[in-house]
Amino acid sequence: MVGIALVGILIGSFAPMGILLGPMMCGIYLSLFARMRGEQIEFGLLFKGFDYFVPSLVATLVQVVPLMVILIPAYVAFFVSFLLFGASSASRGAPSGSSVGVMVVVAVLVMLLLLVVALAVGLFFVFAYPLVVDRKLSGLDACRASARAVRGNLGGMLGLVLLNFALGLVGMLLCYIGALLVMPVGMAANAVAYRRVFGETA
Repeated sequence: MVGIALVGILIGSFAPMGILLGPMMCGIYLSLFARMRGEQIEFGLLFKGFDYFVPSLVATLVQVVPLMVILIPAYVAFFVSFLLFGASSASRGAPSGSSVGVMVVVAVLVMLLLLVVALAVGLFFVFAYPLVVDRKLSGLDACRASARAVRGNLGGMLGLVLLNFALGLVGMLLCYIGALLVMPVGMAANAVAYRRVFGETA
């Protein structure tokens, strides 16, 4: 599963706007569900995610677009303010400590805002890809069903997402090697939570 998750995320990151990420995530969850049923898994199962290309792409865009709506203006505003800061510093000489402090505070606030939005999107759409592959839902229907299920189990799902985030952060601090090992564990935890909430398919 470490190899399948790593290859899937690498392939999914090649194309912009998550065009390939959706099918790869579906392939990873297909592998996880097969393993939960006690079946043997192989790398070919990862690429079965392309059978769900359209619904997984829609589910990905539903998750990516809100992030882009915040991310792009935030980066533009920060870049413009950085240029203005540099121009004013050049005209006045060395920048004052207070102006540097303001820039640092603004950068930290922007990063915190993006982090909160990313966690919220990850929380409410955590079941989108499993629903696409397990219940054969469309991308929009999977996102709606995921959001409803998370609202009904908000405390437990929030704890799970925060735990996965913390483990991933610790993994990244270990030169990213730990993150590669933690990544399939987090996805497997999401798959188990999905089965707890939605049950087995008939």
